[in-house]
Amino acid sequence: MRHYEIILLIHPDCSEKLPIMIEKFKKLVIGYKGRIHRLEDWGRRQLAYSINKLHKAHYFLMNIEVPSNCIQDLSNTFRYDDLVIRNIIMHVKKSVTEISPMLKSKEDKLDKKDRVVVS
Repeated sequence: MRHYEIILLIHPDCSEKLPIMIEKFKKLVIGYKGRIHRLEDWGRRQLAYSINKLHKAHYFLMNIEVPSNCIQDLSNTFRYDDLVIRNIIMHVKKSVTEISPMLKSKEDKLDKKDRVVVS
């Protein structure tokens, strides 16, 4: 089985449907006897350019280990799902389980907000 990194851009108005979509993708991966190494919700972010007249999207990252025929099914699922604006599937050499830099920066910003400055 090969390792893949998948980034999804989900329609911003359908962020509440994201858990249902992710469960569907998880079931597909597990159905092919695959493993999920990392799931990260990066939240709603500004797009670099508008896509279908949208300026924001909900970003989601998955690192999985599956056979190649599962990737074809996932790709078809992404293509025909109206809520998935864009997707990218990259083959990686090994599984990645640590927190991504995008999520680290988000956590750092939250930590800075929680800090209290005492003079």
